Amino acid sequence: MEIGELQKGKDKIIVALKEFKGKEYIDIRTHFESNEGDWIPTKKGITFSPESLDEMIDILKTAKKKVSDKEK
Repeated sequence: MEIGELQKGKDKIIVALKEFKGKEYIDIRTHFESNEGDWIPTKKGITFSPESLDEMIDILKTAKKKVSDKEK
């Protein structure tokens, strides 16, 4: 189930909920558009369990703060 996407040049970064062997995962992956217009996933990405989501959000918030601090 696709949650959202972010344009990255000609490609897209797609955030999705995936299931593998009965377990749910969060997948953040770069996709490219095929000649037929379909979005195809690449090997460039990360997959992690929902239990790690809060930790990932904290890491991204820290990254955002560091970028904001450098801009000042």
